[in-house]
Amino acid sequence: MKTATAILVLTMAAASGLAHADKQADNPADNPAEAHEPLRPVSDCMRPDRINAWYVVDTRTTVVSNGPNYYLIKLESECPRLGIGRSLLFKANESNRIAGLGAICGETGETVQSLPHQPPCAIQSVSKIDKDQFDQMEKQAIQRGYGNHRPKATAKP
Repeated sequence: MKTATAILVLTMAAASGLAHADKQADNPADNPAEAHEPLRPVSDCMRPDRINAWYVVDTRTTVVSNGPNYYLIKLESECPRLGIGRSLLFKANESNRIAGLGAICGETGETVQSLPHQPPCAIQSVSKIDKDQFDQMEKQAIQRGYGNHRPKATAKP
């Protein structure tokens, strides 16, 4: 009898999990990571070579001023060292680098890091924001920098 009860409980739990998974599949807005699409057209993407200012809002969020455009960049996971050394180094994915495009659009394989010897942090999404949103997030910043500063290489003795 105990075995039959256990099987019934497991079956109900599995059915409940499948129903929940089906509900998420029906509504992609319930799972933003899957619903996100890279920014398009590519000409709207963030260009690392045109950064005027950047702010690390928290360990998973940065905002970037890029000429007249403003971007919100979300990371896939915590990146506690972001902004250390007053630099952010954005790297396009391998496909875009080979094609000669350095744009950051929120595509798989794009990363950001603070210093070359630190592990890179994967970018989850990139979206355009307006100046008011940028200014609000700037006020919350825990790190900040201006331009596309890269650490200077030091000569080895």
